[in-house]
Amino acid sequence: MHAVQIHLQIHLQMDLQSAIGRSMSTISKVAERAGVSRTTVSHVLNHADRVSKPLRDKVMAAVEELGYAPNPQARSLRTGRTNLIAVLIPDILNPFYVKLVQVIQTELEKAGLETMIFNTDVPGGRSVEHGREYLRQISPKRFDGILIADFAVHRMHEDLERLTIPAVFIGQLPSQVIDSVGIDDAGGAYLMGKYLAEAGHRRVAQITGPSFFDQAVIRRSAFDEGFGQHGGIVDTTLHYEGSYLTPSGYEGVEWLLREHGGNLPDAIFFSSSLMAQGGLAALYDHKLRIPDDIAVASFGGWEHFDYFRPRVTRVGNDPALLATRSVAMLLDRVEGRVDGTPRNEILPCILRQFDTA
Repeated sequence: MHAVQIHLQIHLQMDLQSAIGRSMSTISKVAERAGVSRTTVSHVLNHADRVSKPLRDKVMAAVEELGYAPNPQARSLRTGRTNLIAVLIPDILNPFYVKLVQVIQTELEKAGLETMIFNTDVPGGRSVEHGREYLRQISPKRFDGILIADFAVHRMHEDLERLTIPAVFIGQLPSQVIDSVGIDDAGGAYLMGKYLAEAGHRRVAQITGPSFFDQAVIRRSAFDEGFGQHGGIVDTTLHYEGSYLTPSGYEGVEWLLREHGGNLPDAIFFSSSLMAQGGLAALYDHKLRIPDDIAVASFGGWEHFDYFRPRVTRVGNDPALLATRSVAMLLDRVEGRVDGTPRNEILPCILRQFDTA
């Protein structure tokens, strides 16, 4: 071992020992203020279920009076855990993942855990190896668990089998190797197709996601099925393959007007809210009125589309629900409440109807 490494290790050990000393000193003050033992204070802070409510209340009152915050380094040495959770997302600019991360951080903080975000930037064109390198960095020595948001590990599902820490996938896995929770993409797209057909639309364009994403293929075919089974005329010449990103929504509308401007469809269904955002801009630039000239519907855009006008008919579910459920599933594994066969939960999609469709 190099001298520099030894020097750093010695300093790290001294820092941790110092942290433990400071932590024990403060615990002693809390115990003295509450009139209980240091063991009771430790149980209240780390295993509250082992202590009666009156004692918990006394200890927490003393903690608040003294402004005590447990030292994470000391707690890590005592418990053998890092108290850090890795979160992999595919696109940090997408409002869906912004909301997802916000709620994940809040829920993990309630459990005394911290979060480290890894943005694999899959829609932005980063290579698979970029995300794989992130997975290599995630080991039991650094993290207690990992949450993985769908496309963050696109074409890397086989790597999930090699994870050695508790993990939850947010989305639908082709092979159930770890816990997962996702929304019903097929059910949601089918519901939107059915709705548009029953609303009287007969020709509908689709701006789809990229065909190399399984999710995009599922949404496209399920929408066509729901639309066709309820009176719509499925016309694949009205399909435009986008990237799930905002510019491709704009480009999709430009293509539609160029190729079918003389015979516009009744409506457009965007397979993602970002593409719908770009599409709305293109329709506005071409002075097309919604829904008088053409109706608009989207998959997703659960919260941020509330502040768009015209308001967009959309199908999906709140990313906050996915975040809350994924954290609960992960904590089950991290804290040893659940073991064995991976679990899979699917949340139903909900249609939010406005006069744009």
